[in-house]
Amino acid sequence: MTEVLTLKDIPEDARPRERLLRCGGKALSDAELVAILLRSGRPGLTVVRMASEVLEECGGLLGLLDAEYGVLVRNGLGRAKAAALLAAVELGRRLARARIPERQLLNRPDVMADYLALRYARQDQEVMGAVFLDVRNRLLADVEIYRGTLSRASVEPRLILKEALQRNASAFVVFHTHPSGDPAPSSDDLAFTRQLSDASEIVGVTMHDHLIVGTAGRFVSLRRRGSW
Repeated sequence: MTEVLTLKDIPEDARPRERLLRCGGKALSDAELVAILLRSGRPGLTVVRMASEVLEECGGLLGLLDAEYGVLVRNGLGRAKAAALLAAVELGRRLARARIPERQLLNRPDVMADYLALRYARQDQEVMGAVFLDVRNRLLADVEIYRGTLSRASVEPRLILKEALQRNASAFVVFHTHPSGDPAPSSDDLAFTRQLSDASEIVGVTMHDHLIVGTAGRFVSLRRRGSW
C-alpha cells in the first residue's frame, strides 16, 4: 500500500507549519498555508502538492471563496479537510466584516474594498450590490443586487433605492466587481453612477461612493476620482 504523505514527511526546516511559527505567515505560499489546514496528503501525493491542486482546480484563493463542500470533495478532499477549508474561508469573511461596523466607512474605501472583495469578487461573474449605512455611516447591511453577465440596463437605480428605503438607510455605497481583475471604470459605469446619484437625491438617500473592485487588492473609488 502506498504510504499517505503528511507534513512530517517534509524535511523539518521546510515544513510549512514550522516555517509559519519561525518566520510568520507572510513567508509561506498560498499552497503551504492551505497545506497546514489539510495536514496530510493522499497516497503518493504530498500535502503541499494536494493543496496546490485544490487551489488550481478552484481558480486560486479567490475561487476558494466560492468553493462548496461538494466541489472540494470532488477534488479529492475528505469531509474533515473540506470542513477545515470552509471554516477558514468563513473566518476570513467574518474577520473582514469585523473591521467595518465601528469605522467611518466614508474615510476608508480601502477597508470596504477589501471586505467586498472577500465577500463578492469572483473570477467568472460580475456582481453588483450596495452597502447601506445609518446616519453615523455605520454598516446596516450589504446586499447583492445582481450577479451574472452585467448590462447596466439590467440594474435599474430603483432596485438599489428600494433596498435603501426598506432598510431605512441614510446613505449607501454601490459596488460592482470586475472579474477581469482590472477595476478601471467603463463609460457605462460612469453613466450609471451619475444616473444613480441623481435618482438617490430625489428620494433623499445619499450615495457616497461607487467602488469597482478588481483583484489583488485593486479597486477604484469613483468619488475619489471625481467622476460625478
